Amino acid sequence: MLAPMARPPFIELGTPRAKTRIPILYEDRAALAIDKPAGWMLVPFSWQRTPRNLQAAVISSIAARDFWAKSRNLKFLRHVHRLDAETTGILLWAKSQGALDTLSALFESRRMTKTYLAVVRGQPRSWRWTCEASLAPDPRRIGRMVVDSDGGKPAATVFRVVGSNAGFSLIEARLLTGRTHQIRVHLLEAGHPVVGDELYGPPAASRPRPGRAPGRFSLGLRAVRLEYLDPFRREPVRITAPAEAFLRAFGLAPDLWPDRPSPALA
Repeated sequence: MLAPMARPPFIELGTPRAKTRIPILYEDRAALAIDKPAGWMLVPFSWQRTPRNLQAAVISSIAARDFWAKSRNLKFLRHVHRLDAETTGILLWAKSQGALDTLSALFESRRMTKTYLAVVRGQPRSWRWTCEASLAPDPRRIGRMVVDSDGGKPAATVFRVVGSNAGFSLIEARLLTGRTHQIRVHLLEAGHPVVGDELYGPPAASRPRPGRAPGRFSLGLRAVRLEYLDPFRREPVRITAPAEAFLRAFGLAPDLWPDRPSPALA
């Protein structure tokens, strides 16, 4: 008798001729975390103006009983939070509506610790600082956010310079709130927009390029760590995403950010 095939450590989306494998970084009975690649949008399932709608692609794959989903007996999978289209890294999903409601509440009550790495040009004046500039939609450009001390929503990010190389700095950003484009706007406010940021960076003609072509990392922003107390098992969860390829893509030493893999997959 043949042994059952192991569940693959990835989500597989797309057509047989154009498959995209997205690594799974962490999984338990209620949640699953993937290493989101650049280019995938997190928009409503009904929004079909792009073939890169990640939620729609996942729902379609589950409905088709693709092996990665069938092997897990998945019937439901919804993203709990969002990452910008070009931002890579940890994205948490819920396996049931109950898990979605509970995990969403953790984000809304700021009981999720979210850590990102950002690559910027130059050296910030401080090695550590907190930006508390309030944010609001830009009235002159749809999809863009601006600092608005009067009508904006409160936002807070703690920044720490990890290291520098060849005119670029690697910055750790820890979100205390979760506003749209928060890290990108707060770094712009500090005078150091994220490398590769076409929305908040300098014009394309004058935009600085790192030492190496970014390739699959077009934006120098990556979600590398997510920590929370599991509301079902009452145990701490610490999910990490690998950073070596990201750092190399922007010409930075891979040992600038040493971190350990997620315990559930170690």
